[in-house]
Amino acid sequence: MSTSFLLICAMCLDAALGEPDWLWSRMRHPAVMIGTVIGWLDKRLNQGAQRRLKGVAVVVLLVFGALLLGRTLALLGPVVEVILCAILLAQKSLVHHVHDVGDGLRASLPEGRAKVAMIVSRDTRDMTEAQVARSAIESAAENLSDGVIAPAFWFLIAGLPGLLIYKTVNTADSMIGYRTEKYREFGWASARLDDALNLIPARLTCVMIVALSGQWAQWSEMVADARRHISPNAGWPEAAMARALNVALAGPRSYDGKVRDLAWVNGDAPREIGAPEVFRACDMLWKVWGLALGLVSVWFGFSHFF
Repeated sequence: MSTSFLLICAMCLDAALGEPDWLWSRMRHPAVMIGTVIGWLDKRLNQGAQRRLKGVAVVVLLVFGALLLGRTLALLGPVVEVILCAILLAQKSLVHHVHDVGDGLRASLPEGRAKVAMIVSRDTRDMTEAQVARSAIESAAENLSDGVIAPAFWFLIAGLPGLLIYKTVNTADSMIGYRTEKYREFGWASARLDDALNLIPARLTCVMIVALSGQWAQWSEMVADARRHISPNAGWPEAAMARALNVALAGPRSYDGKVRDLAWVNGDAPREIGAPEVFRACDMLWKVWGLALGLVSVWFGFSHFF
């Protein structure tokens, strides 16, 4: 059975069910299990000399383990593949979390801060309404790329092994891929491999947002914003989302009590935004999902009939 057909089924299953609390309150999510393994390796190997070499060894081990596990689980049949793929996609849960921020802001600023604190790592205690909204929209754009489009892309290209390799590397990057004293060397390999695996999906996400919003005339400005972004990949979907919604994103923000003066994305657009723009971002998430489903369906039809 073709991976494109399995992906269509998985995308629809994820969109319908998301991540039901009744299931994950009774068992551990696969991403949590992957994180447990990475945490164990971090605790035992991220010390002493040769930390970069140890980090490379960790990534090689994780990739090989994910490849072996993916091939083994694929032998259990297409139903297992569809269920696992659906579990490792994050469309419905992403929309749910971002929409919650909009609902929180509509209720009160403190509620909006509490909700956005669940999806971003920056300081949220003193955020203004606009900062909360921008944070939610930036998270929506970035996670659309690495939580939905990238997993779907790698499943389509390499089946369940490709999906598990991507999710494992992406999880490792989120845990140890920081430019801090502790992880600068040990997390170097995971961060660089995650950048490589997201190279195509991030730009594909950008193109899909632009196609849906019709903002082709601003393509050169989007490319410039993306290249100024702190991340080599996240800037692409953020630049496209900013122009699709006609809002300014990024800019200064605080991490661990220290303000970082980061470049604005679409800086000439309105900066004082709120819940309505967050809800519009949620609408765009579903539009991109629909376009992705359509493209995969066309791929399936072409490969099946021709």
